[in-house]
Amino acid sequence: MKNLRELVEKAKTLKKMRVSVAVAQDVPVLKAIDEAHKEGIIEASLVGSQKEIEKIASNEGIDLSKYEIIDEPEEGEAVKKAVELVHEHHCDLLMKGKVHTSHLLHAVLDKNYNLRTGRTMNHVGVFEVATYDRLLIITDAAMVIAPTLDQKVDSIYNAQKVAHVLGIDVPKVAVLGAVETVNPSMPATMEAALLAKMSDRKQITGAIVDGPFALDNAVSEEAAKHKGIESPVAGKADVLLVPDIEAGNILYKALVFIAKGKLAGTILGARVPIVLTSRADSDETKLYSIALSALVAQE
Repeated sequence: MKNLRELVEKAKTLKKMRVSVAVAQDVPVLKAIDEAHKEGIIEASLVGSQKEIEKIASNEGIDLSKYEIIDEPEEGEAVKKAVELVHEHHCDLLMKGKVHTSHLLHAVLDKNYNLRTGRTMNHVGVFEVATYDRLLIITDAAMVIAPTLDQKVDSIYNAQKVAHVLGIDVPKVAVLGAVETVNPSMPATMEAALLAKMSDRKQITGAIVDGPFALDNAVSEEAAKHKGIESPVAGKADVLLVPDIEAGNILYKALVFIAKGKLAGTILGARVPIVLTSRADSDETKLYSIALSALVAQE
């Protein structure tokens, strides 16, 4: 894929997924759900205050007759019910509405709902930037604060699922740091080297993993050549694995707000993908994120 619109077009060719929206009384979320429904991607179960959902729908011209509405005005109970719908296989995806991320994830991790897989849950984003010649996968910019080595391995496997949706069978993963050389004073470079060796020894499969890379020599063949870096990943990375949430979040926001990039994001590692976007994200981002999550669910 070359652009994020292709996610929507591909999702339209597959069966519709049903999304469970937790605390659905949120204008951007309802607009994105309605657009995704019009595109033929999803059906939806809207869990939350029916009164508030109906008020938003009236103001935004949304026809609620197309959706299942479960009236649950209390936030905590609405979250539990939304997660329960996924647990009972009534819905295929979960989406965050007007609720704090921590509250939603607390319910997702509740053993009673059996949504945990034993693998780390983390955010995987796909970015379309006008000045870059391909889609770029970045993980993790929004969830795991300071990932351990094992969590970074899980991040690589989660990113592979997204790469497959984009048509990349064996993604090239660049493990990022501030420099492209191993420096004992920089733990991120040490872990990058370990991940690269684990890939060499087939402890990590399905991807070509190398690092450490500074950002420039991960995405620019010219920069990699200038620094004398020889690697199948150098300058050709499909996936950027960031060292921590600070680096990832700054890169994420820079691409969106400075480079005017477009984004699709999902949380992977649970039994189903979770559409979890920032309140500052556009309706377009939310639509692309729904499409991405629907495609990963079927992958």
